[in-house]
Amino acid sequence: MDKFAVLRRYFGHTEFRPGQETLIDGILAGRDVLGIMPTGGGKSLCYQIPALLLPGLTLVISPLISLMRDQVAALTGAGLPAAQLNSAQSLEESREVWRGIRSGAYRLIYIAPERLEKPAFLEQMARQEIALVAVDEAHCISQWGQDFRPSYLKILDFVQSLPRRPVVAAFTATATLQVQGDIALRLALQDPVRTVTGFDRPNLYFDVYKPKDKRSTLRRLVAERGDKSGIVYCATRASVEQVCDDLNAAGFSATRYHAGLSEEERRRNQDDFQFDRKLVMVATNAFGMGIDKSNVSYVFHYNMPKNLESYYQEAGRAGRDGEAAECILLYGPGDVSTAKYFIDHNSDNSELDPEAQAELRGREMERLQRMVDYCKTEDCLRGRILDYFGQEHEPGCGNCGNCQGMFQQTDITIPAQMILSCIKRVKDRLGYYVGAALILRILRGSRDKRILELGLEDLSTYGLMKATPRDLLRSYLDCLESKGYVFIDPNYTTLRPTPAAGEVLFRGERVSMLTKLQPKPLLETEPAPLSSQGVDEGLLAALKEQRNKLAQREGVPAYIVFSNATLVDMARKTPRNREELLSVSGVGEVKAQRYGEAFLTVLQAYDQGAEAGEL
Repeated sequence: MDKFAVLRRYFGHTEFRPGQETLIDGILAGRDVLGIMPTGGGKSLCYQIPALLLPGLTLVISPLISLMRDQVAALTGAGLPAAQLNSAQSLEESREVWRGIRSGAYRLIYIAPERLEKPAFLEQMARQEIALVAVDEAHCISQWGQDFRPSYLKILDFVQSLPRRPVVAAFTATATLQVQGDIALRLALQDPVRTVTGFDRPNLYFDVYKPKDKRSTLRRLVAERGDKSGIVYCATRASVEQVCDDLNAAGFSATRYHAGLSEEERRRNQDDFQFDRKLVMVATNAFGMGIDKSNVSYVFHYNMPKNLESYYQEAGRAGRDGEAAECILLYGPGDVSTAKYFIDHNSDNSELDPEAQAELRGREMERLQRMVDYCKTEDCLRGRILDYFGQEHEPGCGNCGNCQGMFQQTDITIPAQMILSCIKRVKDRLGYYVGAALILRILRGSRDKRILELGLEDLSTYGLMKATPRDLLRSYLDCLESKGYVFIDPNYTTLRPTPAAGEVLFRGERVSMLTKLQPKPLLETEPAPLSSQGVDEGLLAALKEQRNKLAQREGVPAYIVFSNATLVDMARKTPRNREELLSVSGVGEVKAQRYGEAFLTVLQAYDQGAEAGEL
């Protein structure tokens, strides 16, 4: 077989997505590769197809057991010889996998990077013919990345310990130019084929809300999405518990996932979500990389993540089937303090020396500021994300809250002068700058103990904006920060003016602020799914019902049988026999043989019912 035959037979596609063929050809030619492709862009196919064509074993290094399990389930469902080795397996399960490895039964083996530290594993691997080492979520090897994991640094030692160096292929969805260079360096990639297909996901709608009451806002958002499947990310375990309980109490079908739960409960809750027994998953970022559920229609962030890489990766779990999906972040000032706490108390990098830890913290604080800028910007939200990853784009995307919202321009020069003057007068009085929260309390005339102890109630700016609502005052400050008049010192979290502040205070420069009058209507203007326009909804529902029956019978998530996109294409093409069924995108020979008759029966019955006027 060649690459096209494998693509057709096992994956049910007739053509490659952008970037896939270049990376596959590189691997088959014996070259290392580095693939940067968006979530849902088909990274896995780039090493799965070569694994079937190269002589020997392909070792896939993946960070999470849940990711390995999903990948292996999808591959075996398509008739591909794959297995996993992980710490959750029983001794007998591991032995069975090892027997298969020694007998040559598998072409792909998934492992976690920590397994590379086990001498017994290294000894066994030295006896195997390893053709390819594929590193998934490769940004984890970079200290410049958002998910640095020291265990990934063992990969190069492992590769160099093998009797013959295999091809090394690295893949990730979120990597800046700096991280891409670090990946290539730390894996010692040799003249790699490098492909960056872009970071844009046009089917995703982005928005940032700044609600007074996050709980009621979240309940409204979930209620308006009816029976759609979604993920709600929270910053802490306590928030996960609170939000999950709140949603269940309000009558929603929600479950939870965080590292404080037992392995058994995490597995059970994830299965409930994957199998659509629960519609909403409330989770920390422990419910992380590689979640392969294709019908997630929305991802809401109850708290702001620490960086744009994490946000884009988590938001990218929506709309993997190509359908329109929503990514909404509920931002509050307290989110910044929570993120800084996690940065300051990060124990994952304890192996690093103090100097390296300090440097890493500095990078994390810089990334946090870029995340805050995203939450406060008046510009196109998609554009902010693409700017961060170095991708050119149009000035507006037309599919984010800022592009679709209705705004008015408001002159805030006088409030801006009051805020900047207060910052300057506090510095003149104390000899040092203070945080934004204290500045706002001074302006509102607070009798806070610290203000009185420092004698700041005597300042001429004390209580100057007492009549200004707290939320509006915070919006003024956010505007000044986004326009570059003030900045938050990342080392001391103090609010400081920039040289541009002098233009406003002393030289008559005007300051204006865009005020969003109306957010996007949540349901009335929701775009139709990109792939299902013009498809008979009744037929599509019947196909989904058949898929659910088969999934329940086999004990697998529905998307393992067929993705939503495949069912949409099936409903559009209405195949009448097995040959025509193979023309449906996502239907390979193995699945056509396994499921074809069941779906052809549904199509035939629906067609007959339509002719008889019963539908």
